[in-house]
Amino acid sequence: MTPEFRRDPLHNAWVVFAPERQRRPQDYLPATLSAGALDPFAEGNERLTPPEVYAARKEKTKPNEPGWRVRVVPNRYPAMRIEGQLESAPAGLYDRVTGIGAHEVIIETPDAKTALEDLTITGVAEVFGTYRERILDLNKDSRFQHIYIFKNFGPSAGASIAHAHSQLVALPLVPPLVEAKLIRAREHFARKQRSLFSDILHTERTDGSRMVAENDGYALFCPYASRFPFELAVFPKRHDPQFVSCSVTELHDLAEVVRFALQRLNAVLEKPGYNLLLHMAPLQRPMNERFASAKLDYCWHLEIVPRFHSLAGFELGLGAFINTVYPEDAAKFLRGEVRA
Repeated sequence: MTPEFRRDPLHNAWVVFAPERQRRPQDYLPATLSAGALDPFAEGNERLTPPEVYAARKEKTKPNEPGWRVRVVPNRYPAMRIEGQLESAPAGLYDRVTGIGAHEVIIETPDAKTALEDLTITGVAEVFGTYRERILDLNKDSRFQHIYIFKNFGPSAGASIAHAHSQLVALPLVPPLVEAKLIRAREHFARKQRSLFSDILHTERTDGSRMVAENDGYALFCPYASRFPFELAVFPKRHDPQFVSCSVTELHDLAEVVRFALQRLNAVLEKPGYNLLLHMAPLQRPMNERFASAKLDYCWHLEIVPRFHSLAGFELGLGAFINTVYPEDAAKFLRGEVRA
């Protein structure tokens, strides 16, 4: 069976049915690589992955061979398939869309023992530059409406391989959660003639109690209504809805802030599992004209969410969260003002 998107009208949510992923061997992506285990993402094991679609590599080295610093390959067990025609059809009351999309793995380092925050700032910036290159390339495919990049680190955050990597998905639709955030940003701008993101950034920098760090390009802070303990947000100081607008200097500044954030989480929480989430506006498409105001009212941003436990009935049933740590206190720990 081929992948398929199905829309749940009660929860206004799209679900991807990906039957091929159930054939994924449980030991293909181990949470912790044991001594002597074969790491499919390590340099020298390029034959164990699908052919690369992009790589930052040394001069005079060939694709799918050693010599790379960052490497991008299709997910061997994708949630969606890039081949095929995009088709949308009703199924009685329900809606369905063929499971067309891209699902890629961004391998952040050739070394299995090196974490993202262990790289130099230049190395982290190269990872973010790879994000940008893949977005620019996939934007050429008119079937895609939205691109989302995320990183799962540790079993508690859903990671199934220890080797540092991120994932990219290109979708033929705009998920309701993304659309809802865009609508809130548009409504805020309509009321106040100011961007919600600019207002949040101004408030956090002025108040200061939840700020963790900042540099010329970015502010790092614990959100006022953090859903999870020690949750972090990274907001750019230059307002733009699209991550691909980042300059080389801005990618360097972003790398500096994110590297610092992960290192502080490691120091305070002893290397917790986390999700890193890159949010941006939908791609510019005729069917996305309803988001045309995003250039004024929406701004791309990053979230870093430490994961200590899975969601339970309260969160799943109500869409609300219970957080045991005030963001002001979390920020003090992360700034180094208080020791655990």
